[in-house]
Amino acid sequence: MDFGGIRRKWLPVRNYGLALVFACAPFSAASAQPAAPPAPIAISARLDAGVRETKLIFVLNDCVKAESYVLDHPARAIVDLPEVNFQIDPTAGLKPPEPHKRHARPTTETSGQVSNLVTSYRFGRLAPGKSRIVIDLSGPAEMVSATCAPAAPGISELKLTLAPQAEGAFRTAARAGAEKQAAAAPPPEAAPQVGAGDIKSPADGQRPIVVLDPGHGGVDTGALGRDHILEKFLVLDFAKVLAAKLRENGHYQVVLTREDDTFVPLGERVRMARDLHAALFVSLHADALAGGGDAVQGATVYTVSDRASDAEAARVAEHENKADSAAGVEAREDASDVNDILFDLTRRETRAYSHVFARSLSEYWKVAARLNKNPRRSAGFVVLKAPDVPSVLLELGYLSNEADTADLTSPAWREKAAAQVARAIDSFFAPSQTGTSQAGTSQAAKTAASAHDGALKATQSSGN
Repeated sequence: MDFGGIRRKWLPVRNYGLALVFACAPFSAASAQPAAPPAPIAISARLDAGVRETKLIFVLNDCVKAESYVLDHPARAIVDLPEVNFQIDPTAGLKPPEPHKRHARPTTETSGQVSNLVTSYRFGRLAPGKSRIVIDLSGPAEMVSATCAPAAPGISELKLTLAPQAEGAFRTAARAGAEKQAAAAPPPEAAPQVGAGDIKSPADGQRPIVVLDPGHGGVDTGALGRDHILEKFLVLDFAKVLAAKLRENGHYQVVLTREDDTFVPLGERVRMARDLHAALFVSLHADALAGGGDAVQGATVYTVSDRASDAEAARVAEHENKADSAAGVEAREDASDVNDILFDLTRRETRAYSHVFARSLSEYWKVAARLNKNPRRSAGFVVLKAPDVPSVLLELGYLSNEADTADLTSPAWREKAAAQVARAIDSFFAPSQTGTSQAGTSQAAKTAASAHDGALKATQSSGN
């Protein structure tokens, strides 16, 4: 049965029916303001590789305006759209990494053929009101055209046509693309802080702010695991469970850097924590290995360092630091570091507190779940570089491992593991919670190293 044909025929009928329902709805004061029109729906995508040109075609229920440009390092074609509801398998343009390559860039196949020009593509929500398609290129290429036109009643096709281009011309176009993106980007201070509307910066007597950072999101899928399980969804689910547990006792103000499938740049995640004067920042991720990676399992807790603790930590940091690139965001020069004695002292103190929490977190975690054989590592993670916010990155497990995947996709396991993370956070702040006022992160962290041991023993003895 041609389910695709049925769906294409049914969509216009459904949309027309919905229009009638809303047209006949009774008028009320709430409906005085016209509702925003629903976002166009993307139904499918296909890659047509020709001899000279390669076409990536998205089928939608309505046309959209597309703005395209190219970027370099690595070579990518970017297509910016108004918000689109992508009802397409998010792994449609991805293929698992090649054997023996960690986090290798996936390839795209169509009808048994591989495009020599397009190695992979991703799509998703970039920001409220905006979506993006990122096309990874095997070499210099130009976007010949990006057009959308009706193909049938209620059906439109967005055709993105690419062709090889000379190296020099591509470099020139890539510089123009970077300038175009920079000009369109809002200033950092104008970026909305997701979920932070009711949060106030801590002062004496106020609850400390804990920022939970589910990695990746939107057009940035993160790691691709067994059965096409995506990291961006798993870490968001875990973050929401953990946030609920932290809010239960009323001790903290909790903020998520993203609360849905939206992309948030690495620098914005750090800026959010700093602007809120957060007392703790926990970034949540999952890993994936190929070519024998099934034997590697368990969680790893990372802290920031100028030099990676080992080669594995360096590779993980390199991968995670490419999140902006995966979402088609051009890297910008970071001029935030200040080279003075006070700044250096603050950063050193903050890193010391981060190590205290990392140790506590790994001890609590092993009560409920598996740890990697080398569970505490460090490297130059961009998202952990806030000089005044203790920060850790928790890799929950490996999506390339069968046992870890079973856990990460289990609601019962999430509840149990998140409870242990919440207890580790309670231990970190225990000194300030027992007093009459919030003494600040410094005071909490100075005594957390000794306080967490007793709390951990209590947890273990209770069998939780």
